[in-house]
Amino acid sequence: MKYVRSQFIFNKSQRTGIFFLVQIILILLFVFYFVDFREDPVFDIKSKEIVAMQRKLDSLRETELSHKKDKVYRFNPNFIDDHKGYLLGMKPEEIDRLLAYRAKGSWINSSSDFQKITKVSDSLLDVLAPLFKFPEWVSSKSTSKTYWQNEEKSYVQKRDINSATEEQLEVIYGIGNTLSKRIIDFRTRLGGFSSDAQLYHIYGLTDEVINRLLNDFTVKTPKFINKMNVNNVNASDLSTIPGISYELAKEIWEYKVLNESISSFSELEKIEGMTERKLELIQLYLSLD
Repeated sequence: MKYVRSQFIFNKSQRTGIFFLVQIILILLFVFYFVDFREDPVFDIKSKEIVAMQRKLDSLRETELSHKKDKVYRFNPNFIDDHKGYLLGMKPEEIDRLLAYRAKGSWINSSSDFQKITKVSDSLLDVLAPLFKFPEWVSSKSTSKTYWQNEEKSYVQKRDINSATEEQLEVIYGIGNTLSKRIIDFRTRLGGFSSDAQLYHIYGLTDEVINRLLNDFTVKTPKFINKMNVNNVNASDLSTIPGISYELAKEIWEYKVLNESISSFSELEKIEGMTERKLELIQLYLSLD
């Protein structure tokens, strides 16, 4: 007990030091709780000048957002979908009429056509018509006549595609400068078309565009093809056929080897990757005897 009690005995100097330490702590606590150290703001955000400036900035921001929200870019009405029609203020039945008309492969080329098909009100048409943007070919009478003519032409009325120029091909809707050059280049590599079927193997030409093309053009001076006997050729020979890849040529050759011979072109339908178009193309270059 004597040892423990001696730990709490301080001399006068030590007691004085402890007393001053306690005073300092109390003073600091007082200052901490009762003295406000916050600085006054550089400017008063609630002043009339600041409030007026804030209102002006808010007004400018709302105006800019309004312009962005209301701005509508010109568009081709032939490509209006459900969502676009809804945003334009069209009724569901008006949108359905347009979509049904387009599903038939038919096209709209004027504001009056649009109203006739959709039956939109005059007031809505007045709003939408200035936004319509049709392709350049609509303003060309010759192009418009070629595209909108649904009557099928006879063989005599059609022109020979082997003598067609780029300008003549571009009259067909869907064929621009790039595709017309591609058709001419493909024809040059072949030395001339032998059949309309070869058009289906030109990259970028869809069936719809080809159908419109074949309403005005056809092969009238076919290039002669010296056919190869399918039972006497190898995969390399078959791969020289335009539109036939080496992989497909190899499949045809392997089928012939496994079955010893091919007696009918219909047998080739069993080969993976063989399509009706490719089979039609193959028969231009191959024979069975």
